[in-house]
Amino acid sequence: MPTQMQRSLLLLPFFLTSLLLYCQPISTVASPDPTFSPSNGTDYIRSGCGATLYPEICYASLSRYASAVQNSPGRLARVAIKVSLLRTSHMAAYVSNLSRQSDFGADNRAAAALHDCFSNLGDAVDEIRGSLKQMRQVGAAGPSTESFQFQMGNVQTWMSAALTDEDTCTDGFEDVGDGEVKTEVCNRAADVKKLTSNALALVNSYAATGTP
Repeated sequence: MPTQMQRSLLLLPFFLTSLLLYCQPISTVASPDPTFSPSNGTDYIRSGCGATLYPEICYASLSRYASAVQNSPGRLARVAIKVSLLRTSHMAAYVSNLSRQSDFGADNRAAAALHDCFSNLGDAVDEIRGSLKQMRQVGAAGPSTESFQFQMGNVQTWMSAALTDEDTCTDGFEDVGDGEVKTEVCNRAADVKKLTSNALALVNSYAATGTP
């Protein structure tokens, strides 16, 4: 079994990546369309968020990126994935910090639940990152419907897997007594899951258009 110091050294690159992801703002692009206005973009985002399970959370988290999204379902899906990635990375770093502290505590069940949660969140981060990489390649091979559906199928699979891993993060807390740590982790995990669920819904909406 690796020591606590060895685990920390192994996880250091992940922490640095998570910190950079969380601190780096999502870039916006200058509008190439002279008829575009921010109000049109926010209206489009609100309309698109109607396809999600949590439309108000969707709109609140994405409306600031109206200039980047404009009226594009593909851009809306990509921005939603980026937001999900940032929040999941931040959540993983938060749980990791709690996990290191719990190693010196007396509640072994809570410590095990935190370690399992961090492992699941780490998998979710990798899967969301993979889906974002695939989204950036959509349409690169040309306007092929077959290629588009294949690429979007990959994005949907990875985002679905990430949502499952985020949900599994809190399973271990079922055997942990009620307390501040359990409540805080479960509440934060629920918020992260909602963002990922919304991102997946927007990915599904984009995939349904059939064109890159």
